Amino acid sequence: MFRGYLGQEERYRRCFAGDLYLTGDLAKRDADGYFWFVGRADDVIKSAGHLIGPFEVESALMEHPAVAEAGVIGKPDEMVGEIVKAFVTLKTGFEPSEELRLALLGHARTRLGAAVAPKEIAFVATLPRTRSGKIMRRLLKARELGLPEGDLSTLEAGAAE
Repeated sequence: MFRGYLGQEERYRRCFAGDLYLTGDLAKRDADGYFWFVGRADDVIKSAGHLIGPFEVESALMEHPAVAEAGVIGKPDEMVGEIVKAFVTLKTGFEPSEELRLALLGHARTRLGAAVAPKEIAFVATLPRTRSGKIMRRLLKARELGLPEGDLSTLEAGAAE
């Protein structure tokens, strides 16, 4: 867990506060006192004052019968900070179309509300994954924004290019 901190004093200081290890996970507590996982701090989307967990949006999209998988990122926006953009793979028998894109946007808006639902949806053949099967949201974001992709050593062989 800590091998990435060797020789990285600043990173070490950001991750430890006294005896506490700061995981980078964000949660919120509801009116009944229950805690709800929002997501990783580096994955959480900040849009018009809302903190949006990508997992919540991905799960709602995957409830639609056409969606096999979904990966969600925050895309910079001058007006609201970030908008939610979803990358979707489809189940066998479904083809990308404007009609389906609009149906998915409507489905997400109904399930999540306008503030949380994606504003953009892109159909993709595959999503980049780590060898352990996790969607690499940071890679989706880097590719969307034309940024350096960073360390790809955990990228699953044959993953999306």
